[in-house]
Amino acid sequence: MNDRRSAATRSRRAATRSRRGATVTERTGTVAGLTNVRTRLVGDREGVAADAVVGLAKAWSTAWRLVRRGWAEVASVVTGLGWAVAAVTLVAFVVGYRSGLREVVVVGWAGTVLVLVAAVALVGRSRLLIRMRLPQHRVAVGDEAGVVVTAENPARLPSVPATVEVPVGPGLVDVAIPGIPPRGTFEQRVPVPTVRRGVLDVGPVTGVRADPVGLVRREVVWTAREQVIVHPRTIAIPSTSTGLVRDLEGQATTDLSPADIAFHAIREYLPGDDPRTIHWKSTAKSGALMVRQFEDTRRSHLVVALGVGRGEFADDDEFELAVSAAASLGTRAVRDGREVSVVVSARTPEYAKRAVYAVQPLPTVTPTRLLDAFATVGLADSCLPVAEVSRIVGVETTGISVAFLVVGSTVGLPALRLAATRFPVGVEVVAVICEPEAQPRFLRVAGLTVVTIGYLDDLRTALHRQAAAA
Repeated sequence: MNDRRSAATRSRRAATRSRRGATVTERTGTVAGLTNVRTRLVGDREGVAADAVVGLAKAWSTAWRLVRRGWAEVASVVTGLGWAVAAVTLVAFVVGYRSGLREVVVVGWAGTVLVLVAAVALVGRSRLLIRMRLPQHRVAVGDEAGVVVTAENPARLPSVPATVEVPVGPGLVDVAIPGIPPRGTFEQRVPVPTVRRGVLDVGPVTGVRADPVGLVRREVVWTAREQVIVHPRTIAIPSTSTGLVRDLEGQATTDLSPADIAFHAIREYLPGDDPRTIHWKSTAKSGALMVRQFEDTRRSHLVVALGVGRGEFADDDEFELAVSAAASLGTRAVRDGREVSVVVSARTPEYAKRAVYAVQPLPTVTPTRLLDAFATVGLADSCLPVAEVSRIVGVETTGISVAFLVVGSTVGLPALRLAATRFPVGVEVVAVICEPEAQPRFLRVAGLTVVTIGYLDDLRTALHRQAAAA
C-alpha cells in the first residue's frame, strides 16, 4: 500500500515539474522549430546582450531602408551629365591634393559649386496646378487642332516662372509659364499637327525643375495621356441609293419564294409546300388547296475593298488619296443605312512561313468608328493582291450587289478584270484607280466599271453619273 502511495506521489511531482517547464518555455517566448529573425540572430539566448543585438539589427534595417530610398530619389533626378561632373569633381580633389596641382583643385571646387547650385535648384515644390484640356478628340486631315494647357496659382503669393513639357506625337513642346499672381490663371494653346492621318498621343503634361547646366532634373506628371485621332479627309458624295450605284444595281429581283414579305399571288398547292402558307378562304371557294406565293426580296450588300500593298501604289500621296476615297464610300453607305462591308488585306508578319490568306474587316457600326479604323490603316510590304482579296470577299460575303475596289495607279486593267471575275455572277465591280493630278476617266466593260480619279472631288462626279449619260 505504501509503495503504491509513493509511486503516485512521484508521478504527481513529475507532472508538476513538466507543467512548470512548459510555463517557463511560454514565458521566455522560445518555441521549438521557430526560425524568425530573432532566433537566427540570438538563438535561445536571453538577456541584455540578446536584446542589444536585436536592437542593433532593427536600427541597421531601418537605416539601410532609408539609404536605399534616398539613393533611389537621387538617381531619379541626377542626369548623366550630373554623374559625370560628380565623378570629375571627386577625381580632381583626390589628384589635385595628392599631387599638389592647384589647377586641378580649382576644377574640383568649380565642380562643387555646380553641384551646390544644382542642389539649390531642387529645393521646394511648385504650388501651381496644371491641367490639360483637349477640345476635340477627332479631327480630319488639315483641320486645326490643339490642346489647352492651364496653370492656376491657388497660393497667396505670386508664383515663379516655370516650364512644362507637353509630348505631342513623336515631338515635345516646351510651354513657358510666367509668374502668375495670387489666385490667377494662365492658359496657352499648344497646336497638334494634322498634316497626316493617324493617332497622336498628347501628354502627359510634365513639370520640369532643373538647374541651368542640366546636372539635375525633376519631373512631376500633372495630367493623363490623351489621344487625338486624325481622320482621313472625306467628301460628301451622293447617296448610294442614287446615281451610279443605283444604275449598277439595276432593278430588284423578281424571283418567287414560298415565304417572304412581298405578297405576289395565290396558286394551287403542290407536294412539298409549307402548310402554313395555305390560304383557307381561297381554298374554300375553289374546293382545292391554295397557297400564298411571295416575291423574293433582296437587300443589296455594298462592299468597299482597299488595297494596302505597297507595290500597288506609286507613292504615299497616292495611297492617302485611296484611303480618302474608300472612307468617303464607306461612310456614305453607313449613313444611308445600307448593309456594307469595308475590308483591307491582312498583313503577313515578316518572319511568317507562309502568307496570311485573309482580309481584315473594318467596323461599320457608325461612321465615326469606321473613320477611326481608317486613321490607322497603313501600307504593307507583304499582303494579298487585289485579286485574292476579291476572291476572299466574294466567298465569305453573301448578297453582294456592288463591290468597290480602291487601288493605286500601278494596278493594271488585266489585274482588275481578274479581280472582277472572282466575285459571284451578277455582282457589279467598280475599280477606283487613284492617281494624283490625273485626268478623270470613266470606262465600263462587262461586269467591270473603271473610274480613274486625280482628286477626291472627281469621285463625286463619277458617282453622279447616270445610266443615260454612260
